[in-house]
Amino acid sequence: MTKLRLAIVGAGPAGIYAADILLKTERAFDVSIDLFEQLPAPYGLVRYGVSPDHPRIKGVIGALRDVLDRGDIRVFGNVRFGEDITLDDLKKHYNAVIFATGAIRDTTMDIPGIDAAGSFGAADFVSWFDGHPDVPREWTLDAESVAVLGNGNVALDVARMLAKHAEDLLPTEIPENVHAGLQASKITDVHVFGRRGPAQVKFTPLELRELGEQRDVDVIVYDEDFDYDEASKDAIATNKQVKVIDRILQSWRGKPETNNVAPTASRRLHLHFWAKPVEIKTDESGRTAAIVYERTRPDGEGGMVGTGELREIAIGQLYRAVGYFGSPLEGVPFDKKHGVIPNHEGQVLAKDSNERIPGVYATGWIKRGPVGLIGHTKSDAMETVQHLVNDQASWWQPEDPSEEAIPALLASRGVAWTDLDGWHRLDEHEIALGAPQERARVKVVDRDEMVKISRGE
Repeated sequence: MTKLRLAIVGAGPAGIYAADILLKTERAFDVSIDLFEQLPAPYGLVRYGVSPDHPRIKGVIGALRDVLDRGDIRVFGNVRFGEDITLDDLKKHYNAVIFATGAIRDTTMDIPGIDAAGSFGAADFVSWFDGHPDVPREWTLDAESVAVLGNGNVALDVARMLAKHAEDLLPTEIPENVHAGLQASKITDVHVFGRRGPAQVKFTPLELRELGEQRDVDVIVYDEDFDYDEASKDAIATNKQVKVIDRILQSWRGKPETNNVAPTASRRLHLHFWAKPVEIKTDESGRTAAIVYERTRPDGEGGMVGTGELREIAIGQLYRAVGYFGSPLEGVPFDKKHGVIPNHEGQVLAKDSNERIPGVYATGWIKRGPVGLIGHTKSDAMETVQHLVNDQASWWQPEDPSEEAIPALLASRGVAWTDLDGWHRLDEHEIALGAPQERARVKVVDRDEMVKISRGE
């Protein structure tokens, strides 16, 4: 019987779902799958892109763990594609490859002052508070007033983490350095800016509701933002999610602090709608000092137009949460405009000719861009896998498809890779670190330490 040797690059939800779906798909050939991950630990954005106070979303890890623990997928962690292993290597040892590398960079913004000192991408901040091994360990929160740009779930995650008191995160898995950084925070006010209105936001009711459940944090909304046009009223009447979001926001309108009564909490989280950032002002040292925004209004079709009215709020830091962006991979076509691998339903296309490249596939955010929730990744993987199965005639014909070839290749290059047993060792170590404080775990942050623990060294 024919055997498919498949490499999957990226061990987040997209890569693991693709492997699982292929193994469960009816097919006329055997399958052997190797999963490559540049980090020493699997699970991608579920481990390194979800706030530590989101245990419900972290529960996805349980399902991913079950897939890997079946034992029919090999994992090679701490292996960087393009450095430790290349596309030419994969062609020598596999019939095909699926790229599932996600999107971890911040989308850029083109407004004056956006790159000033004290202006950060949300992805960098999220990576820091999630203990990503490849970002700096320190993060200085020395401003009293900060701004967050964006009206999606990432923006609310960032705003909530900035406003939250460090001790309230102690039951979670945050690393010690993150707790220390948040404990030293001088923040009193977090301002969240969205260009459109409350009925056009991109976040979910769950994320919004959690803003109001924080201890000693007042959520402040402004009455002028709730003069709904017909399109907004129609969205509230016909869309259940929008209706719930409006109900939550309306409940905050009735609070005393929203009606010019002195807030009672030590920290405040302000939601500004119909607010389009147009400039970041800096002080004499070049640091972020203020945000200038233009008041917008509904255009009658669910969008917005500018009013010409400019307002200014003093801030000391700014966080851009306006979307993630994919990164190019060596030897693989890349669409610089959209931050994705060009593809047709997961079949990778040559950049110039738009012709399909045999044996090369994509799934997840590197396939379709950073939109949709984790659940969307399953249907995404199904589409890609179906093409892979149907394309058997155009698979690569590898020189050496033996399963022993890859460990030998990595060893010859001095790559200290980690396997599934190694992840179990690291997992148990982190759980043991958290046990004395009755925490679920305490993450190990240092990459070298992660590798040594994983490899039993």
